[in-house]
Amino acid sequence: MVIKKRRFDFFSDDFEDEFERMRREIERAMEDTFKGFDEREIERLSKDPNTKVYGFSIRITPQGKPVIREFGNIRPGVAKELTGEREPLVDVIEREKEVTVIAEVPGVERREIELNATDKTLGINVPNPERRYNKLIKLPCRVDPNSARAHYKNGVLEVRLDKMKEEKKEGKTISVE
Repeated sequence: MVIKKRRFDFFSDDFEDEFERMRREIERAMEDTFKGFDEREIERLSKDPNTKVYGFSIRITPQGKPVIREFGNIRPGVAKELTGEREPLVDVIEREKEVTVIAEVPGVERREIELNATDKTLGINVPNPERRYNKLIKLPCRVDPNSARAHYKNGVLEVRLDKMKEEKKEGKTISVE
């Protein structure tokens, strides 16, 4: 029996068929993974502070460089006692005049979120005993902590900080004797 390998062409009509086939396979895999779990069970597990959470996000910068960010309360291969704290998924966006930090902190109230900004970092802490979050984010440039503006809606926290004005350091001419 000879099996021919077919070269896939993204620009053919077969693309939609192939995409639909992949969607069905993913759906089937998800059904197999969560077989026996109903929505109430998944919701109960997600609220358990002892639930182990780990994930990552991948973003491509305008320069084409991938940026991988981990989140959760465990790290693969690290044997340590779990604190019950979760590390929120965070995205940092640097613009011309400001830095925006977007963090996913679902399941908490606005009043529970504690933020602490310095010129180089932003700390996010939620001490809620049922859903604790904690993360210290190193910012890509110096910011003015007094300019911070934060909004929280539907589990998404957005913090905007103005960039620190760069001081132009003028050099001093030194004569050589």
